[in-house]
Amino acid sequence: MKPKIAIIAALPREIAELVRGWKNESHPKEKIFVYTRGQTVVACAGMGAQRAALATRAALEHGPIARILSVGWAGALCAEMTAGTVLRPARVIDAVTGEKFSCAQGSGTLVTVAQVADAEAKRVLAARHDANCVDMEAAAVARIAAEQGIAFAAIKAISDALDVELPPLQAFATDDGWFRESAFAVHIAVRPWLWPGVLRMAGNSARAAHNLCSDLRSMPQAYEAEAKK
Repeated sequence: MKPKIAIIAALPREIAELVRGWKNESHPKEKIFVYTRGQTVVACAGMGAQRAALATRAALEHGPIARILSVGWAGALCAEMTAGTVLRPARVIDAVTGEKFSCAQGSGTLVTVAQVADAEAKRVLAARHDANCVDMEAAAVARIAAEQGIAFAAIKAISDALDVELPPLQAFATDDGWFRESAFAVHIAVRPWLWPGVLRMAGNSARAAHNLCSDLRSMPQAYEAEAKK
């Protein structure tokens, strides 16, 4: 069997444009969403390290896997990373354990944290790790890739700039890594002073997802061309 590429995201809406029309092999009861097409498998199971590990293992069941990519939204840790920017970091740092993982290609540093990072947390992370962006999943994916001896890379799209003050997103995250969108909508509906920021966040997230999926569309073809060399 020809080795595949595994793409791991947190939430389906991050990769919705990419997997439109793909074969759906999801397991809604377990909240694991899997899509396949050709030599590519995409899996997402929610936010955070535990859910990222779950999605990665689900993708590995479609093996053999030759390359694992951690993809999705990230927060900027430097001013030049604006909303919609797509970054391929050269290394990933787990802020919780201090572990460092090298990527197969790229430049800069991505740091993985346990909770959504607000503006102040971003400034601390940038100073402590000399990093370019922050997410909640890449280190968990990189760890499994390293354990399995599989090449790893990350592709992240900036959804919130360095100085953006986010609404209290962490309060609406469930224990199993999902976002309570209805509860968040109710919270925002009665707080009109939050509307402008939420609208900007939604627009930036949509732009980031679009740019990310546009970048990812070239990955299977590029990988197959590389494999033939």
